[in-house]
Amino acid sequence: MPAELLDGKAIARNIRDEVAAGVAKLAPRGIRPGLAVVLVGDDPASAVYVKAKGKACEEAGMHSVTIRLPVDTSQGELDRQIDSLNADPAIHGILVQMPLPRQIAADSVIRRIKPEKDVDGFHPVNVGKMLIGDSDGFVPCTPAGIQVMLQRSGVRTAGKECVVVGRSNIVGKPMVALMLQNAPDANCTVTVCHSATADMAEHTRRADILIAAAGKTGLIKRDMVKPGAVVIDVGISRVEDASSPSGYKLAGDVAFDEVREVASLITPVPGGVGPMTIAMLLSNTLRAAERGAW
Repeated sequence: MPAELLDGKAIARNIRDEVAAGVAKLAPRGIRPGLAVVLVGDDPASAVYVKAKGKACEEAGMHSVTIRLPVDTSQGELDRQIDSLNADPAIHGILVQMPLPRQIAADSVIRRIKPEKDVDGFHPVNVGKMLIGDSDGFVPCTPAGIQVMLQRSGVRTAGKECVVVGRSNIVGKPMVALMLQNAPDANCTVTVCHSATADMAEHTRRADILIAAAGKTGLIKRDMVKPGAVVIDVGISRVEDASSPSGYKLAGDVAFDEVREVASLITPVPGGVGPMTIAMLLSNTLRAAERGAW
């Protein structure tokens, strides 16, 4: 029997409704959560993401600011823009859209943002808090969204084998840190696979929960998945599709049709992890505003 779909859109909608309710509670005190998104250059995919984030903020009743800078912006110019946002009391969260032009050091930019406004969860202070299980920090939005999706879908994680494919700072590493914590919706035995893993299938076939975040289309095949596993597909890329009016379709790291035949739950692409990422960004921004209110 084919796996049931994990509906990221529906879960994200619920979270966004909860965020909107939280925003409304702050309004009588004159507080409106504010998110600033900085876009450097004209990368088409980044522009689409930034537009979606701005729309989501407005729907939740938040203050949204999008700052567009030319592709030849210098490190110093971007630093000054971040410093201005750090000092702005109307801005509770700051997000600098990646990737950045090559003349700008992404690590330096991440460290420039105040940890209390780092709603992306990438500042070393927030990463450190996540690793030690300190809930006072911000968790990167995609891993946080995956954990919430599992929890709200009734997936029990304690004692389960969780395999994460990919070791990026954005998804893979924080996902590992979250799932091994001694905490509700975690407590997994975690294995991480990457480009130097000798026999990836040997590890993935043990997974009760398999999270694919390698950025390689169709990497996870049917014979790499344990029957009954929960499969989370983080990847998203364009592949040619002559039957589509656009000439392409979106696909993930999982060979969806064949893996669905053996998994128990699986996320679609699109409509799975992606909506959760934006929902958790809004949730983090609300938390940042609430902290500033006390």
